[in-house]
Amino acid sequence: MEIINLQIPDVKIIIPQVFSDPRGSFQESYSQKRFSANSLNFDFIQDNYSITSNKGTVRGLHFQTEPMTQTKLIKVTRGTIFDVVVDLRKNSPTFKKHLIIELNSSNHKQLLIPKGCAHGFCSLSDDCHILYKVDNFYSPAHNAGIIWNDLTLNIPWPSKSPLLSEQDQLWPTFENGYTF
Repeated sequence: MEIINLQIPDVKIIIPQVFSDPRGSFQESYSQKRFSANSLNFDFIQDNYSITSNKGTVRGLHFQTEPMTQTKLIKVTRGTIFDVVVDLRKNSPTFKKHLIIELNSSNHKQLLIPKGCAHGFCSLSDDCHILYKVDNFYSPAHNAGIIWNDLTLNIPWPSKSPLLSEQDQLWPTFENGYTF
């Protein structure tokens, strides 16, 4: 397992070892033992599986408020996404900053997103399948977000007129939203 620290503190790329032969491949996508050995101590308690049918769809920017904040481990099992993390932690040196990473089923990269960060993605292909682990249960009462095209954040989304859920169209701006 390779761990790559990214520009936002505690955001990491996790690349599992992939074993390939003429039959295909095998990878251990998550091992509590390997994570703990690398000081990544999370109690993942729920797996979520998302399918995004159409290229150019944006989901996000999502997070949960206290006390239901979540650490997430994102993995793309089919397709390609333009993944975005925004640091909402007021005391962080990268507060209000975002980072972008391409995740796909070929590069095997997983994205570890800490509590206090918003997450969103744009599908770069049709039929994207995303599996993610979380360390806290989903709570509708603590569900929150920031509008995807917020001018303060200035995220260079690959789609200028994406397919959005009604909820994602109505999130507040960063300045009017929640920070940790």
